[in-house]
Amino acid sequence: MNKKIKKHFPLKRLSQNFLINQDLIKKIVKFIDPQLQQTLVEIGPGLGALTKPVCSIIDELIVVEIDSNLLNFLKKHSFYSKLIVSCQDALIFDYYNVFYEKNQLIRIFGNLPYNIATSLLLCLFEKNKIIQDMNFMLQKEVAERLVASPGNKSYGRLSIIAQYYCNIKIIFNVSPENFRPIPKINSTFVNLIPYKKSPYFTHDIKILSYITNLAFQKRRKILRHSLGEIFSEKIFLRLNINPKLRAENLSILQYCELSNYIIENNIFKK
Repeated sequence: MNKKIKKHFPLKRLSQNFLINQDLIKKIVKFIDPQLQQTLVEIGPGLGALTKPVCSIIDELIVVEIDSNLLNFLKKHSFYSKLIVSCQDALIFDYYNVFYEKNQLIRIFGNLPYNIATSLLLCLFEKNKIIQDMNFMLQKEVAERLVASPGNKSYGRLSIIAQYYCNIKIIFNVSPENFRPIPKINSTFVNLIPYKKSPYFTHDIKILSYITNLAFQKRRKILRHSLGEIFSEKIFLRLNINPKLRAENLSILQYCELSNYIIENNIFKK
């Protein structure tokens, strides 16, 4: 009997908090509803809480895990033979390669580490054309930012970029005692489905990202000051935007209009 790996000690630097509630795990897997022939990618399989029941349904699961000790832990389980393992950071994993190899949209799920959740979501949004859906356990605060509307204190750049790319639903909230170690924050299980055609339009998402980043870096300032280097008061008024509003007061549509004005008038080329 191999006694080298009896247990895994969670690494704080990787924000490792593992799901332990079996009823909750069943609820999550039921919602994901994995099907044979689908291409599924799990980010951060951890100790296999979701990996095991998903593998009982499908024949192959791609897992992305940066902690090699966890992958060694998973090797003890019979479902390991169904895994295609990538020991690397999910931020640099080649999702396009999976898409082209399997020739179908990817379904991505996981209990995301809190320290990379926002960065990873922004990374995945850029790959929305190759993704069927995403189902993630997130820090509740991040989930609230994803679905926030203008005027809400949680509304910000992440809200705008996320809602530009995806239809987002909060499925249920999860209390800390469902994890080990017990985190100091609440969690939320979220479903994200990339739009085939976004309800918003911008000529260049990078410009939209730039404007929102600039505006929310100075979210306490009115637009005339936070975005004053790009837009004059006259331009704001031409676009029916009150220059005395703050970043959190503008809709996604209005940010798209600002973005498009830059492109259509070659502002950055002058």
